[in-house]
Amino acid sequence: MPYINIKVTDEGVTSEQKKALIEGATKLMVDVLDKSPKTTFVVIEEVHTDNWGIGFEQVTELRKQAPIKQE
Repeated sequence: MPYINIKVTDEGVTSEQKKALIEGATKLMVDVLDKSPKTTFVVIEEVHTDNWGIGFEQVTELRKQAPIKQE
């Protein structure tokens, strides 16, 4: 029973994007490990940028300095 935990910053991820993440992660488990999609669990956690750090900085502060282009 695979359990996949995806963490993203809380910067406007849409419901459609979350659906695509769930479908894609599940398909990966099916294709690579031959797991059943009926027993594959995907959890998406949105983390506030104050609670996410890169190097010595909070992402909130990094976004103020030089916004990273999100694709």
